[in-house]
Amino acid sequence: MKKKLKEVIEKIHKGLTLHGGGIELVDVNDGVVKVRLTGACAGCPISQMTMKSYVEKAIKDELPEIKEVQAVQ
Repeated sequence: MKKKLKEVIEKIHKGLTLHGGGIELVDVNDGVVKVRLTGACAGCPISQMTMKSYVEKAIKDELPEIKEVQAVQ
């Protein structure tokens, strides 16, 4: 699962770089994925919306066993 998750994170990262941002995988444990938004995404006022409507959706679409995606600092 971790290999597939890294592949999905890489796809998301490519999309975010178009807007000056990025994403890093921090941890995955018991179906909870922790990621760090970087670049322009780190301080963006709509980063919560990006997390839920883009990042979490993309991960859950590929890995339905994931329960939640959390942003960490």
